[in-house]
Amino acid sequence: MHSLSKPLHSPRVLTRRAVVGAGTLALLLTKVDIAWGAIILAVRIWPAQDYTRVTIESDGKLVAKQLFVATPPRMVVDIEGIELSPALKELVGSVKPNDPYISGIRVGQNSPGVVRLVLDLKQAALPQVFNLPPVAAYQHRLVLDLYPMEEMDPLEALIAERLGEPAPVAGTSPPKATKDPLGELIAQQGGRPAASGPLPSSNSGTATAQPKPAASGPAIKPPNTAGGKPSKTDRLIIIALDPGHGGEDPGAIGPQGTREKDVVLQVALKLRELINATTIKGNPMRAYLTRDADFFVPLHVRVQKAQKVQADLFISIHADAFNVPTARGASVFALSDKGASSAAAKYMADKENSADLVGGVNVKVKDAQVLRAILDMSTTAQINDSLKLGSNLLGEIGNFAKLHKNKVEQASFAVLKAHDIPSVLIETAFISNPEEEQRLRTVEYQDQLAEAIVRGLQRYFAKNPPLARTRSTS
Repeated sequence: MHSLSKPLHSPRVLTRRAVVGAGTLALLLTKVDIAWGAIILAVRIWPAQDYTRVTIESDGKLVAKQLFVATPPRMVVDIEGIELSPALKELVGSVKPNDPYISGIRVGQNSPGVVRLVLDLKQAALPQVFNLPPVAAYQHRLVLDLYPMEEMDPLEALIAERLGEPAPVAGTSPPKATKDPLGELIAQQGGRPAASGPLPSSNSGTATAQPKPAASGPAIKPPNTAGGKPSKTDRLIIIALDPGHGGEDPGAIGPQGTREKDVVLQVALKLRELINATTIKGNPMRAYLTRDADFFVPLHVRVQKAQKVQADLFISIHADAFNVPTARGASVFALSDKGASSAAAKYMADKENSADLVGGVNVKVKDAQVLRAILDMSTTAQINDSLKLGSNLLGEIGNFAKLHKNKVEQASFAVLKAHDIPSVLIETAFISNPEEEQRLRTVEYQDQLAEAIVRGLQRYFAKNPPLARTRSTS
């Protein structure tokens, strides 16, 4: 039996083995750190008419080079420092048939340490590719956004809907299929071959394009008092409804797993039906949703959308949350230019204003800072009208629901900073409260909320008739 105080091997043998072992370890570490790189944690696709987003989440920052090819339209993205994984292969089956932009995705190992994604498109698009740092429940995210070459005018679409005409559609017809010589390679790597031209080589440093602003569309003249068939001279009263959060940003999550983004969208869709069936002194009302599906909209874009349709009012719909489950009650907020009306109001504003970080905004878009500066030019008149609107809404909601505060609170909510549109934010209940979470999930409570909001709108317009618009259909 060897003594513990003596070495089991000679110093020469031990040293040689130690060196060999250390060298092997170094080689393994090099392969893990360089050849394999980051681990793909999840992939997600968020299709919408506004734009389609593809998100690739990983435990480290991904380096990508992209190239957009116009004919047939497709986007090529090379992700460096990784190998093809089952998670990436999931992108192939994640494309939905009704996606307005993506017809299919192919993935393959383009070269050692480089995975290639090819997004075959239904129409030409303007791409944006950018990285997001870890935030909230997410780690690193590589984001691929596809915007339409030309946006449809949302106001023109509302007018067409009112007249029963087909709404204008942005985009072009689907490209014709051609043979893909690399389809076989893609299939071998776990993707599915798609009909398109050959995969082009990637190009580093490709400038990301930005979506063009929507063309200026027609507005509406004062109301046609003759009645009868809807006319282009009708004075539409347009209410911009803003379901909070969406897409990558779930908002608050209740004890039962209810996501704020889902509940507020359900309320907004019900509210749209009621508003579209309502008239104010003979003038038809129309609701315009900043999002009508599960996708993310940056805060400044929500305001910009309301301004594009010349909305008479802006209503952002949310579900409150706090770090204790006993907090309860609905609230209505307006903008403040003198600081928050309470510590709770400031807390709420800070929480809602962080949505851009979670949802994912491309900070490299050069116009973002300019747009944010414009949104800071709120007026005293807008705030006063917002308080009047909020008071009417709060009074109606209080007829059937418990209120968190009996008056309209104020804070610096980014989404309420449209200087020309009275704007309020409604917290429908505390989703963090188990009882109120359950109530938010019921059709009955959602219907009551929608009906109360419409009554509040009617009360507001009874004393504050809508102003004339500056453009007409003629």
